[in-house]
Amino acid sequence: MAKATSAAPRRKRDAEQTRADILQAALEEFSNMGHSGARVDRIAARAGISKPMIYDYFGDKDAIYAASLREAYIQIRRGEADLDLDPGRPERAVRELVRFTIDHYWRKPWFIRMLNNENLLGGDTIRSLHDAAGIQSVFVTRLEEVLRHGESQGHFRRKVDPAEFYIFVASICYFPISNMHTLRAVFAVPIDDAWIERWGNEAADMVLAYLRDPRDAAGEAG
Repeated sequence: MAKATSAAPRRKRDAEQTRADILQAALEEFSNMGHSGARVDRIAARAGISKPMIYDYFGDKDAIYAASLREAYIQIRRGEADLDLDPGRPERAVRELVRFTIDHYWRKPWFIRMLNNENLLGGDTIRSLHDAAGIQSVFVTRLEEVLRHGESQGHFRRKVDPAEFYIFVASICYFPISNMHTLRAVFAVPIDDAWIERWGNEAADMVLAYLRDPRDAAGEAG
């Protein structure tokens, strides 16, 4: 009996790891090759499993793509969940969010490529994911708490929508990563680890300047 009991968790862990390996391989394949250019046999090779097993886990190529797109959002939300977004220290929380966002885009470039590909496809797949809004909702709620506390403490301006604020943060962090090759060529900008760290700090300064109540800035100027 003890032997059977110990074997069941092992099978579960193996299945979970196999699924994770497939999703990561799919993220890399779809982000590099796009939906039309991606091949399930290459995903299988990357994951180190058989092609039929991928179909057993997820179904056809479209289903694999949908699962990997969902995983892209899951991973960034998981990283954000680990952030110390203390509503009692709103400016520090915002700064940490900005730094994390650009670092995630930089360290996991497949995230931006997946989003670019999905937008080229018209966003059909993301709209088909039944829990897409739910994946975002917990983070948006946490961010709203930070913004409301910043407002109540007199640090931030009023009526900042958390979802629109996140779009603002993502835009500042997204552009230099998604366009790094052309920016390097046209402006001779290095866009390396040191540049990304500096950009993250300066982007946080810009975001906080936007959030601060204009009356505070006027008082400081006077």
